[in-house]
Amino acid sequence: MKAVSKYGVSENGYYGSFGGAYIPEILYNNIEELKSKYLGISQSEKFNNEFSELLKNYVGRPTPLFFAKNLSEQYKTNIYLKREDLNHTGAHKINNAIGQILLAKELGKKRIIAETGAGQHGVATATVCALMGMECIVYMGETDVQRQAPNVARMKMLGAKVVSVHSGSKTLKDASNEAIRDWINNPENTYYLIGSVVGPHPYPDMVARFQSVISNEIKGQLKTILGKENPDYVIACVGGGSNAAGAFYHFLESEDVKLIGVEAAGKGIDSGHTAATLSVGSAGIIHGSKTILMQTADGQITEPYSISAGLDYPGIGPVHAYLNEVRRANYISITDTEALEAALNLTKKEGIIPALESAHALAALGKLQFKKEEIVILNLSGRGDKDLETYTNYLNELKYAKQN
Repeated sequence: MKAVSKYGVSENGYYGSFGGAYIPEILYNNIEELKSKYLGISQSEKFNNEFSELLKNYVGRPTPLFFAKNLSEQYKTNIYLKREDLNHTGAHKINNAIGQILLAKELGKKRIIAETGAGQHGVATATVCALMGMECIVYMGETDVQRQAPNVARMKMLGAKVVSVHSGSKTLKDASNEAIRDWINNPENTYYLIGSVVGPHPYPDMVARFQSVISNEIKGQLKTILGKENPDYVIACVGGGSNAAGAFYHFLESEDVKLIGVEAAGKGIDSGHTAATLSVGSAGIIHGSKTILMQTADGQITEPYSISAGLDYPGIGPVHAYLNEVRRANYISITDTEALEAALNLTKKEGIIPALESAHALAALGKLQFKKEEIVILNLSGRGDKDLETYTNYLNELKYAKQN
């Protein structure tokens, strides 16, 4: 988990002007403890041995780098899928959850709280809490509880208490708000296991480091397959942005590698029903850090919308706000319909059902121009079991439209 320099976090917790720790005074000691200890703990031999062993024998890493022959023929280039969907629990979220649960254990915390949207981070957190014998409370918006019912059932079976949040849009933003309130009320014994590269420093840096196993593996796998470590493109979906941060991490200073982040446009950027933060947002503070977020002229957070629960967030990780500002990464947006079509396309072309989040990244393939010889890595961040009801409903709508 080497540190990056040019695009890495500063000593004060900033990526350019983005980041920092904007927190209530009652959480100051918790954040200071994390800031002072997370690097020492996570870089120790003991931690790395346990982290590596669990990633290998519990998660099932390294995940395959699959040459998608049929997809490559369709887009007339060379497309490789980084199969994070094959991880234990079905997504990249488990990488970070294992890293943070080991950190929490080292800090002596026994009670774990988390927020979740699509439910994948909630499942990953519930999983590692079961493994380590820790209490687990997961906050989830009521809307997401309903549309991600299979993951709710998994969390409960794993022993987690799932708290349905009824405020706001009843999605990820509101779940995060409630998790922070819990942390404020229980600062001594509770560890907040954040699921993305969001929140106060050091969380964005810490989560990116734990997810950097993705890009580290890609480099090694490409070296074995092609004799070179760097691709021409790395593409990943972005809500808060942890899978993208992990996929980009070891390529940040290789300026010849084009980095593409894909946000959720929802029903369209100008529709008023979108989660494309970088397209419609402005600088402000959300959940403890300064970043780009969707807000009104007087600073009230705008309700986001996406068919994808994991991308339905009104902000973005400060690292992505910075990469966008300095043009190191290019961020585009994909509508609900484009994502659904891309998911069906992958399913028919390669026999892989992706998560709706990952489907947004897949849809970006049709928006970009590739050369025949180029190497394109697409981070397939999760599998689509949890989204089958949404896919089925869409297929039924298409069938009905065709009949009428």
